[in-house]
Amino acid sequence: MSITHKHVDEIFEYDGSQINPSWAFQEFGIYGSSIVTWIGPVNIAPDNLKDFADVGLEIKSSNMVNFICEFFDQQPTNMRVAYLRQRLLVMIFREILTEKGISTKREGDDIFVDGRKLSISIASVSLSSAKIHFALNLEDKGTPGDVETIGLYDIKVNDSQIFDEDNVLDLIDETVQRFIEELETIENDISKTKVLG
Repeated sequence: MSITHKHVDEIFEYDGSQINPSWAFQEFGIYGSSIVTWIGPVNIAPDNLKDFADVGLEIKSSNMVNFICEFFDQQPTNMRVAYLRQRLLVMIFREILTEKGISTKREGDDIFVDGRKLSISIASVSLSSAKIHFALNLEDKGTPGDVETIGLYDIKVNDSQIFDEDNVLDLIDETVQRFIEELETIENDISKTKVLG
């Protein structure tokens, strides 16, 4: 499976509309499966909420790393596969944090550091594709008052700040590349495995 990664330097808001099908093609002319990343605020409009459990809740942050993934390889689309890929992305990112000495806890698709929420995520499908939005706070700013949150820039190990504006793009790229490599490895394993029966 070929996946295109595009990082957008422009700062813009994730409002939930970017989870709509073929957004990467409509905005950037990207054909096929893709991962688009950018840094910007999140403020999801009520009409764009996809998780029934989130209805009535505020989902917002002043500054987040955003990942929008879209896959066209499953026809018809499969919600279970979309959520499995979402969990894989979350766990790969958590693995990277662990390698940097950061202790985390995962609850479903949410990552917590020191009991404070670092990430948000959703997966969904349309008739043509599966979509994932995964986002990480950069700072504990502009988040809902009823949720204890933390940003990547707030995390310290042995009193040293791990992430800053100088290395966050490297973190994005490493996460995307590991995710793509994992998906490609799965495809390769499928192609070389003898079926039972």
